[in-house]
Amino acid sequence: MDIIQDAWSPCHNVCTILTSIQSLLTDPNPASPANTEAACLFEHDIQAYNRRVRQCARKSIESS
Repeated sequence: MDIIQDAWSPCHNVCTILTSIQSLLTDPNPASPANTEAACLFEHDIQAYNRRVRQCARKSIESS
């Protein structure tokens, strides 16, 4: 998300920000993690990572 942190410019709008978020969700960058535990799981045990993501998504849906 360097467009929010380092490369911010007035030319960015909601669409470019959402596109950037979508890119991170489909292709995360474990070299620059916001969540180090998730990045470690992603790099070393992708199946456990996917299980955890599904679990968090289910929990989020149930609580809303």
